[in-house]
Amino acid sequence: MSMLLIRGSFKMTDRARPDGDTLPFVADNVADWKLVPGCAPIVPKADGRVSIRLEAIDALETHYGQKPHEEHQPRDLAHQAADKLLTLVGFESVIRNEDDETVVTVPKSVPGWILTRGSDVHGRCVAFVGKTTPPVYSGYETAIDEELLKKTANYQLLRLGLTYPTYYSGLAGYLRELLTDASEQARAAGAGLWAAGVDKTIDGATVTGMPSITDDHSGQVMLPKLFRRLKDYLDFTPDDPSLDRFRAYLAGGADEYRLLPDTKQLFSGLHNIVQVTADNTVKMTHPAREIIFTEK
Repeated sequence: MSMLLIRGSFKMTDRARPDGDTLPFVADNVADWKLVPGCAPIVPKADGRVSIRLEAIDALETHYGQKPHEEHQPRDLAHQAADKLLTLVGFESVIRNEDDETVVTVPKSVPGWILTRGSDVHGRCVAFVGKTTPPVYSGYETAIDEELLKKTANYQLLRLGLTYPTYYSGLAGYLRELLTDASEQARAAGAGLWAAGVDKTIDGATVTGMPSITDDHSGQVMLPKLFRRLKDYLDFTPDDPSLDRFRAYLAGGADEYRLLPDTKQLFSGLHNIVQVTADNTVKMTHPAREIIFTEK
């Protein structure tokens, strides 16, 4: 599979709030953004920054929603992923402020590159990211092999067990398999999210309200996509944490996907792979590595 390489720098601004799967990037040549295909055109901010959504991974949410209704997943692992991403692309240190949300990096900008196959509906560039000298000239496509993939922060975050694999239909199968292997090695080693008893996506999380999935000490960890759907659902019923209608809510959603190993059938709605028991325990019937979401 070939992807467009763009050379530039990762640039953190004052009071930045990075998470483990999104980074701001400034291209050396702003015209390179016109070469990126996708659902929506990429429009840099006034200082040249473009939001990069990391391909093939999903990190725990450090902030989701709008204030005053913003929420986060348990911060320890969420911040570990965010901070590790920054160091993987070359920042020397990451300092969290007193509010434990914003960060300061040293330095504020580091050279790097991205490999992208397009933008998403939000105008973000979806990409693999790497540091220092790129493997080819900027503005050209290059084939991604195992050696190059392993140089990306995306691969390393999965290898360390700090993010979930999350795949979309445009990603080549051989890259997906390499990334899954990295994640499974972390699972076998009990690293990060895969430490004993941490991830509740398949085993089930008992939801008694937002604190049960957000609290820094007792909150239950789950696939961020499932967390986001739960948060949005509970926003509609703040005085009633019952999940009696959660699967119906999921059925009305726009999530489309296929399941490995047989990808012939297209499913619509996460209710097909989410179960809810009488005691408000919610779980997915398929791990993230077996789901291929349709591009939006």
